[in-house]
Amino acid sequence: MSHRPHCAILPPYLLERLAEEAASTEPEAAQAAAQTLAHERTLRERREMRATRWSGGRPPLPEAPPAPGTVLPAEPGPDRSVHDAQQGTRLPGVLARSEGDPPVADESVNEAHDGLGHTWRVLHQAFGRDSLDGEGLQLVASVHYGRSYVNAFWDGVQMVFGDGDGRYISSFTDSVDVIAHELGHGVLQYTAGLVYVGQPGALNESWSDVLGSMVRQWLRGETAEQADWLIGSELFTERVQGRALRSLIEPGTAYDDPVLGRDPQRAHMDDYAWLPHDAANDNGGVHLNSGIPNRAFALTATSLGGPSWERAGQVWYDVVSTPGAVPKDVDFAGFARATVRAAADRFGAGGEVETAVREAWAAVGVG
Repeated sequence: MSHRPHCAILPPYLLERLAEEAASTEPEAAQAAAQTLAHERTLRERREMRATRWSGGRPPLPEAPPAPGTVLPAEPGPDRSVHDAQQGTRLPGVLARSEGDPPVADESVNEAHDGLGHTWRVLHQAFGRDSLDGEGLQLVASVHYGRSYVNAFWDGVQMVFGDGDGRYISSFTDSVDVIAHELGHGVLQYTAGLVYVGQPGALNESWSDVLGSMVRQWLRGETAEQADWLIGSELFTERVQGRALRSLIEPGTAYDDPVLGRDPQRAHMDDYAWLPHDAANDNGGVHLNSGIPNRAFALTATSLGGPSWERAGQVWYDVVSTPGAVPKDVDFAGFARATVRAAADRFGAGGEVETAVREAWAAVGVG
C-alpha cells in the first residue's frame, strides 16, 4: 500500500518561512506554523492511501420515459456532515451540523457546510457528477482542528480545517475556493489518481486549484474574463502584503511580504523547479510548479470567454474523469496532449476550443 498524500492548501515552504521569520516579532504565530509542520510530518508518516478509482461514466439516460404512475427517484443533492474537532486532532470530532439542519452559531461550521454544498452543486450541475466519487459520497468536514492550526487538508476520507494563527493567516473556512480545492483532491482520488509527486503531483495541485477557482467564479456569477483568478484571497490578514495565496493567471505575483516572502510559484517551463521528490522539498515542488498548468487553464478559459466551466473546465474534467485518458504518473506534456484530445473529442477537431488549448500550453512552454 502506498502512503496517502497529505494534500494541504498551504505549501510547506510558506509555513517554514513563517516559522523562521516571525520568531522574533510574533513568536506565537511562528510556534503555530512550526507545530503545524511537525504535525503534518507525523500525518504523512502514518497515513495509507485508499487507492480507489472511480470507473463509471455519467449516469445513463433512461431509454424511454417512465410509465405513468412510476415513482421517480429523488433529485440528488449533497449529503453533508460538519464536525467540531474542538482544537483537538481526533477526527471527525463532535457532530455540529448535518444535512438539512439550519445554520448554527458557529460561523466556521456554517462556512464549511455552505462550501461543501457549493462544490457539490458545481460538480453536479456543470459536470453531471454526484459528489466526489460520482455515487453520492457523503461530504464530511471537521473545523477547529488543532490549536491555531495553520492549514486545511483532504486526508483521503474527509476535509479538515484549522483556524489559522489569527495574526497572518485567518480561518481556512473563510475562502470557498480553499474548500473546493481540497475537495478537488478527493475527486482526483476517485478518478485519475494522479500521484502526489513531481509533475503529476503538480497537476494534482493544479486541477484542485482549477476546481476551486471555478466554484468561486460560479458563486460570484463571473465569466472567465471578469474573474481575478485568485485562490485564498480571504486567507491573509490585513498585516500581510498580498492579494491571495496563489494566482492562476499570474503565478508568482500573489504576495510579496517581509515575513512570508515573495510568491515563488512558477509560470513557465523555463523556470520549472527541479527538486528532489521528498517531503522536505514539497514532493518535488508540487505547489511551486502547479503554477504552470494553472496558467495554461486560465489562458484557455479567458481566450474562450464565458463561464470557465462550460468549455475549458469541461475539457479539464474530461481528462481526469475518463478512464485511461492519462496515467497516474502523467507529466505536463502528457496531460497537455490529453487536453487537446479531449477538446477535439467534445468540441470538434481543429475548432476554437482545441486551438485555445494548444495555444495556452505553448504559452507556458509545454509542447
